[in-house]
Amino acid sequence: MQWYLWNAYVPGPILGICDPPGNRTENTLPSGNWHPSVGTQTSKRASKCVVCQCWRGLCGERQLREEGCCQPQAPPRAPAMSNGWKDHLGARSSEPLPVVIIGNGPSGICLSYLLSGYNPYVKPDAIHPHPLLQRKLTEAPGVSIVDQDLDYLSEGLEGRCQSPVALLFDALLRPDTDFGGNVESVLTWKHQKERAIPHLVLGRNLPGGAWHSIEGSMVTLSQGDWMGLPDLQIKDWMCRKRRGLRNSRATAGDIAHYYRDYVIKKGLSHNFVSGAVVTAVEWGTPEPSSPGAQDPSPLFQVNGFVTTADQSQQPFSLCARNVVLATGMSDSPARLGIPGEALPFVHRDLSALEAATRAGTVSPSSDPVLIIGAGLSAADAVLYARHYNIPVIHAFRRSVDDPGLVFNQLPKMLYPEYHKVHQMMREQSILSPSPYEGYRSLPEHQLLLLREDRQAVFRDPRGLQKVFGIALVLALIGSHPDLSFLPGAGADLATDPSQPLSAKRNPIDVDPFTYQSVHREGLYAVGPLAGDNFVRFVQGGALAVASSLLRKEARKPP
Repeated sequence: MQWYLWNAYVPGPILGICDPPGNRTENTLPSGNWHPSVGTQTSKRASKCVVCQCWRGLCGERQLREEGCCQPQAPPRAPAMSNGWKDHLGARSSEPLPVVIIGNGPSGICLSYLLSGYNPYVKPDAIHPHPLLQRKLTEAPGVSIVDQDLDYLSEGLEGRCQSPVALLFDALLRPDTDFGGNVESVLTWKHQKERAIPHLVLGRNLPGGAWHSIEGSMVTLSQGDWMGLPDLQIKDWMCRKRRGLRNSRATAGDIAHYYRDYVIKKGLSHNFVSGAVVTAVEWGTPEPSSPGAQDPSPLFQVNGFVTTADQSQQPFSLCARNVVLATGMSDSPARLGIPGEALPFVHRDLSALEAATRAGTVSPSSDPVLIIGAGLSAADAVLYARHYNIPVIHAFRRSVDDPGLVFNQLPKMLYPEYHKVHQMMREQSILSPSPYEGYRSLPEHQLLLLREDRQAVFRDPRGLQKVFGIALVLALIGSHPDLSFLPGAGADLATDPSQPLSAKRNPIDVDPFTYQSVHREGLYAVGPLAGDNFVRFVQGGALAVASSLLRKEARKPP
């Protein structure tokens, strides 16, 4: 069986890459909203809180967690590739693409950089502060990190991530960042074109992925320096843009702009197709065309469509030897699974609260807003409601002292606003009076049903039912990836196939040193799909994939 490349429509230059938006002053931030009628990106003037520095001093600017709390908006129009890719995809060929990457967020961008011939080497005079790692690095001088034994190098490393390769790459890029140090990276980068592997990166949005769908003034959870990609530090990029970090954190608008710029500056634009939606990925095994042909390996057929300048959808179909899933985890909000969940006053996005506030549907004199969840999205909603004096009932299943609660994992000095919410959750129980007027928490409560008359029925820890009148419901309980383009929606790829995919609890089951699926050869997963939730650590997955693919290429016959 042979699969071919056909019907790949390529309408024009990549939006925001070949032609960055003009007339943008240095004190504006991209909001990430692509306006199809004018073909330019709208901007939002950055505002800095000068009112106060306390937990309520956000002045309407929500905090942002890296995992992403917003759903992708409409894809940008007129995606494209260079003429070289246009010619390649437009012709029928029996030779498939070596790699197709689905998703153009930080994971996909970093992997594209590594597959484009950029290889990391240890600087000859570098001394790593970790003695064991330093000794191992000296054993193979002049050998690229991607060509070394990642299992061996990462052995003995510890940190804030479960992935050994993610810890390794992070330690090489940011040697002592967890201890507050500023030791420079021990890596230097060499561009070796002969080692590049042809690939294509497909994404719904502009390069940067869901970061373009997030309100530009929101602030990252992680330190700004941790948001950078290899060989272009955030602080250097922002200095050239005459911008600065806010309390060591960056805005989402700056990060989205940085990722787009990164693709341009590193010469990766020809690999990216924006506005591409993948509808199906199928796999099979090719038949050798001749007795001396290379051993057959799995082939993947990737089908989808591209949104063109006139908003029409042009289909494409690609054939690839390897497919990398880099779509993230925020495609589909998690469901409550209770009666009344589909009622019109139930929402899953903080923007619904913002809209209701502007419309006057909720106000200081209205019934409370019911916020469900104990994560950072729920905390964002509490902060927003408190800023506008909107009454809140905050319900969550866990105990406030549960060690798995995200607030118990954040340094208080860096995130005072979130720890204030955690304090409120602990002190302002529905039955215990305290100074937080207009806020009530319902720890260890389970929502049973929502009624049309805007009544919410709960079961408390003792099994008793409680009923509250509410004006609006925000169910901010996480999200799941949309892998509907895979057979069985990718359920059989998870660590526990009987449970939904989850970045924290049930990611795709991959080999920890190659990130290749343990169930499907040639299929890889990076980023949150593989359990790496922060930009700082997703780059290790890209390193593992690049190393694996380079070894496959080396095994191919001349």
